Amino acid sequence: MAMIATAVAATACGKAQEKTPAEALLERLGNHIEQGEIMFGHQDTYLYGHSWKVEENETAYDRSDVQEVTGQFPALYGMDLGGIELDSPLNIDKNDFNQMRASAVAHHKRGGVITFSWHPMNPLTGGTTWDNTSTEVVASILPGGVNHEKFMGWLSKAADYLGSIKDEEGNLIPLIFRPWHEHTRDWFWWGQNLCTTEQYVALWRMTYDYMTNVRGFNHLVWSYSPDAGGLTDDNFGEKWPGDDVVDMVGIDFYQFTSNEEYVDRTRHCLELTEEFAKAHGKLMAVTEAGYEGVKYEKWWTEVLYPAIKDYPVSYVLLWRNACDATMQHHFYAPYPGHESVEDFKAFAALDQMMFLQ
Repeated sequence: MAMIATAVAATACGKAQEKTPAEALLERLGNHIEQGEIMFGHQDTYLYGHSWKVEENETAYDRSDVQEVTGQFPALYGMDLGGIELDSPLNIDKNDFNQMRASAVAHHKRGGVITFSWHPMNPLTGGTTWDNTSTEVVASILPGGVNHEKFMGWLSKAADYLGSIKDEEGNLIPLIFRPWHEHTRDWFWWGQNLCTTEQYVALWRMTYDYMTNVRGFNHLVWSYSPDAGGLTDDNFGEKWPGDDVVDMVGIDFYQFTSNEEYVDRTRHCLELTEEFAKAHGKLMAVTEAGYEGVKYEKWWTEVLYPAIKDYPVSYVLLWRNACDATMQHHFYAPYPGHESVEDFKAFAALDQMMFLQ
């Protein structure tokens, strides 16, 4: 809906109009911020964990590494649409799209919030999302470009899926949609030096226009999330699509340096985010974060929490716990037996952190 609703207009008969699903979700997120609560999120949390993968006949979606450690589910559940554009039954992380939908419904029924990113293939080269060999990709899919019709077909398939996520009464479930993320770096085909500011803005607005005006969606909360690496006052909003087409701002920031440097850098970037969010009347979040392998046993209470606790962030999303035997190091939340379990329990028990009972 691209705006934070501060009042609900009255109808001709004097009754207040119902909030759209997006407006209701924005209000909820804003209330959490006002109450000093930060929702904890985990990517793909119901679909696999460090040493397990969901069964094909799963219906309950009640297993999660986070839940097995704390007895609580993450309040925020992240997934990715990559692969939907090719009619694949599985997304880029080999998750079944039908199971993703069912698990989203289960999470919503528990009272949780859902967010989707999208890592589509390179529509010009046929490569992956990470194929950054051409600076002509975005231009090729904008109106008049050689791949415009092709990409609009991809966008239609993404919309079909987002529009199929409904509760048991058939109502659209509100979703945080985070397309074209980490655009301040160059690893995706829509990255910083791979398209111009005008092209990036046009891509975002084309995506928004199709979802909102062509498909009529009113259940998407639109999130803008640059990568925090190298983030400055100058480049944070350099490719800002416009106040009318964005609801939230956030940062994606993973730890690759010392604990102290990560805390300091995260706080600096959140200061930039808070200033920008307030100037544009938007909510804010830590849209991706984590320390691969969680190599410090007190990372949760001595690194992550000090980095985020003083800022009005609605949520923090930790990345996934890969179940592939060749990727046992690739996890961002603790699992039973990990050395940071006790510290994670202490983190989850903090009044400011919000999980689902």
